[in-house]
Amino acid sequence: MGGVPAVSDAEFEAVVLQADIPVLVDFWAAWCAPCRMIAPIVEDLAGEFGEKAKVLKLDIDANPETPARLGVMSIPTVILFKDGHAVERAVGYRPNMKVDLKAKLTSLF
Repeated sequence: MGGVPAVSDAEFEAVVLQADIPVLVDFWAAWCAPCRMIAPIVEDLAGEFGEKAKVLKLDIDANPETPARLGVMSIPTVILFKDGHAVERAVGYRPNMKVDLKAKLTSLF
């Protein structure tokens, strides 16, 4: 997931919860095969939405506090945030995931 910026526990509140645009956060880990499967989807969405939404990734191994606080129990988990609140959550990989996430993110504008 080279093209998607990372967010850490330390900056999560400022970067995600205080954002003035919708934010998609991909909770992942390097050892997670399904996480690698959705990485290109997340990268595509980052490219498509550009400045209209933030698309970020959070490594749960390096940053365990935020996933614990948000109740992330398995990965990959993608959470959409708007106005400081988690509004949508997708867990696991699905073949139609890009279409679903794009529609949900678009609905937040």
